[in-house]
Amino acid sequence: MNEKRTGRELLIRYIFLGAGLAIMAFGVAFSIKASLGTSPISSLPYVVSLFTPLTVGNLTILMHIFFILLQIFILGKDYQWIQLIQLPVAIVFGYLTDLAVWATSGITCTAYWQQWIVCLAGILLVGIGVSFEVTANVVVLAGEGVVLAVCRRFKLPFANMKIAFDVTLVVLSVILSLIFLHSLQGVREGTVAAALCVGLVARFFNSFFKKINIQKVFSALSGH
Repeated sequence: MNEKRTGRELLIRYIFLGAGLAIMAFGVAFSIKASLGTSPISSLPYVVSLFTPLTVGNLTILMHIFFILLQIFILGKDYQWIQLIQLPVAIVFGYLTDLAVWATSGITCTAYWQQWIVCLAGILLVGIGVSFEVTANVVVLAGEGVVLAVCRRFKLPFANMKIAFDVTLVVLSVILSLIFLHSLQGVREGTVAAALCVGLVARFFNSFFKKINIQKVFSALSGH
């Protein structure tokens, strides 16, 4: 984190991050409504929510808490305790997800093409939300934090570790779905589409934010 940032600029950046979390939460909700499979990071809490009394948002919070503890275990004394700010961010994201699921409860898809429209809308929203998170540049979600921790500890490339992390979550989701639901749920063609396209959407909006020099906008709004 840049120590030269004023409190006002940090507030603006956290508001921007909050907007990104809300957008991302609605992306998750749309992917759930499409019933074509959620994004890899959301697949595990969604599948577990189908055979437990906990909501997707509750399970998202618990998963992120586990990821935070995993970061502490992996990095040990090298863990930066400022990263515990991931916890309130995770809690906000979890409740926003439940709110988004409730807000989209009236959406129904009666045809396969309709499912794809809703699924693609979800992918677009998640990608935009990720871009907001990256552009805010204040804190990463705990899932990305785990990937970064492993990369730092074992000197591994981020891209490769991110793929391995996403694949692990999807495999766990498939296993739990087959064991407890006796069918494959939460992981379908939409999951593959999300894995391939969310990053592309985020990259596009990252480029857009760079073109309009959003970082200078943050500074200007903070009075710099």
